[in-house]
Amino acid sequence: MQNITILGSTGSIGTSTLDVVERHPERFRVFALTAYRQVDVLFEQCVRFQPKYAVLLDAAAVAEMRDRVRAAGLNTEVLSGVDALEQVCVDAGVDAVMAAIVGAAGLRPTLAAARAGKKILLANKETLVMAGNVFMDAVRASGSALLPIDSEHNAIFQALPRGYDGNMQTHGVRRILLTASGGPFRDTPLSGLQNVTPEQACAHPNWVMGRKISVDSASMMNKGLEVIEAHWLFNAGADDIQVLVHPQSVIHSLVEYVDGSVLAQLGNPDMRTPIAYGLAYPERIDSGVAALDLLKVASMDFVAPDFARFPCLGLAYAALRAAGTAPAILNAANEVAVEAFLNKQIAFPAIPQVIETVLNQLPVCAVHDLDDVLEADAQARLAARAQLGR
Repeated sequence: MQNITILGSTGSIGTSTLDVVERHPERFRVFALTAYRQVDVLFEQCVRFQPKYAVLLDAAAVAEMRDRVRAAGLNTEVLSGVDALEQVCVDAGVDAVMAAIVGAAGLRPTLAAARAGKKILLANKETLVMAGNVFMDAVRASGSALLPIDSEHNAIFQALPRGYDGNMQTHGVRRILLTASGGPFRDTPLSGLQNVTPEQACAHPNWVMGRKISVDSASMMNKGLEVIEAHWLFNAGADDIQVLVHPQSVIHSLVEYVDGSVLAQLGNPDMRTPIAYGLAYPERIDSGVAALDLLKVASMDFVAPDFARFPCLGLAYAALRAAGTAPAILNAANEVAVEAFLNKQIAFPAIPQVIETVLNQLPVCAVHDLDDVLEADAQARLAARAQLGR
């Protein structure tokens, strides 16, 4: 029986995780659920799964949640704040942590779980993008099991040899191929991008995701962040990672070997597949996902990404090559710019413009510890807001 803490249980990854967990009550038990302020959803989850703890970050939401839990007679203790997120990750009763908080907010608790030697199901991109060396050092030092949950990285993990230790040459790996759907604007005329709306950006053709990650997919910053993630997860250089636009989202990623073989992981675009694989690894369990019908798919297309259409992807590659604090700067500036776009304060093409200006403005420093990362993050946010006149 695995006791699981789910960071970000009210989001799309969190709810999909709970769907898989509910299918296997003999294997998994929910230890803690966390959210920012979504009291209604979190309360319903607590009624269904009876966790020991529920954590909220918004103070008003905490008070409301405590009242509702008390009135319902639930045996769930409601906690508040970032320190509480860390507490429910490092508790001795926790076996695994699903790290599914979107954005920089997920960094501290996920790093705490790594330092505590927990099994980490990593769906938070920013942990590796912002603090890849710090996080990976913690994983190695504690012996934590790290399982990528992003569909692309999970696919690569499945296609690599069992026991892959990060040495591509020893294992005969030539390169890693990350697939991308291209998002809702892959065929939109460049002149039309100036007028696209947040609602259009969030209407992903294949995946159901949160608003921030949907905008990242539309700009292909999401794929850029995944390139940086792949570097840390698989010890691959920027030149060893190629992005392919694959509109059908059936092949989730591929690994090319020196003998000419290319191994791919295929499946319907449903996050329950990588979640189930991570939860039960090295076993496989039912995820609730329908079997892939290749006859229905019929054909699959691949094209090279257009860096003029998707400048965010090029910025991510540049940040990976610059190393140090550059990826943290990239991520912070992107978060500020995406928030401004979602609030209809800037146009869609302004997102990469803000990011590029901030990257050019701030110095890139070496990363020795978490403080270096947090300082770069804070400075990048200030610089990005200054660009926006905020």
